Amino acid sequence: MTQALSPKYDIKIFHKEDCNPATFRKADVIAFPGGIGDYSSYDTFFRRKAENAVADFVANGGAYLGICMGAYWAGSNWFDILDGVDTTQYIKQPTADIRRSYGTVAPVQWNNQSENMFFYDGCAIIGDETKFHTVARYANGDPMAIIQGKIGIIGCHPESLEFWYQAPYYQYINHYWHKGHHHRLLSNFVDQIVNK
Repeated sequence: MTQALSPKYDIKIFHKEDCNPATFRKADVIAFPGGIGDYSSYDTFFRRKAENAVADFVANGGAYLGICMGAYWAGSNWFDILDGVDTTQYIKQPTADIRRSYGTVAPVQWNNQSENMFFYDGCAIIGDETKFHTVARYANGDPMAIIQGKIGIIGCHPESLEFWYQAPYYQYINHYWHKGHHHRLLSNFVDQIVNK
């Protein structure tokens, strides 16, 4: 995420011990990137006080960016910052075109343009679609990236780097490397939530 956003944003990395109001005081946006199989490790990352610091930041007008794991964490089982919307595993949706957890690319429509975006067990966003703006959808029509107020969540990985597509176990997707195009999509997405 740092490489995708650093040309435009001053990024400061914080650790779980730093998840508190003092750390967030001068921030415009808190961003939680993706992880491989990490979304269920939430309880080892956050205790109640730290969790409230994130929710309080958002309640007080701060922006939130969640990608994959970070998108899950915006849901009701974690930070619980969404209104009338929740996150669920895309691969478990009845009409999902990807049915198991592994690194691949998902065909999506991002602002009505076809993209093949890196995917690793990302979430679908379900709920009242009148309560958010859909930026991208999976092949089955489920929302994949949404903006609700100053909260932006994305199930796939627009922050993906070239080596993600070249790892020995992902060579079959190396021709899908986006050459930085998805970084530009992500940067524009962040602009929208920060400037709301």
